[in-house]
Amino acid sequence: MPRDSERAEGRTPGAEVGVVTVDDQPVFLRAARDVIHATNGFTSVAEACSGKEALAVVAEHQPELVLVDVRMPGMDGIEVAELLKEAHPDVVVVLISIEDPAEVPASAFSSGAAALVRKQEFGPRMLRRLWVTHGAGTARP
Repeated sequence: MPRDSERAEGRTPGAEVGVVTVDDQPVFLRAARDVIHATNGFTSVAEACSGKEALAVVAEHQPELVLVDVRMPGMDGIEVAELLKEAHPDVVVVLISIEDPAEVPASAFSSGAAALVRKQEFGPRMLRRLWVTHGAGTARP
């Protein structure tokens, strides 16, 4: 049976994994979009530039996977991850950061996020590995 998000987006079981990217830097949004489009089985369904916008975009598009930058002005990625997991427990939230994990606030590891990934390591292999390891959807590419 299709998930609500699959019905809402017109996707069928076994379809591509919908991804939302949240980052205040347009350069990373473009880079993430390119990685997602280059990875078979994944599609970029939306992007957000702030934590507040991310909450609305995820509620509207109901993706399976959300990539959230740790450091953003206003509501940071850690708070976004906590709120997303509370409102959408089936969504896989992955924190992304340019910083070394040792420099990221300890609260990132208790935010409900499935993983923390360095932006420098984010590519098609990493995206696929994140989904295979943490994917909660009915279909796994």
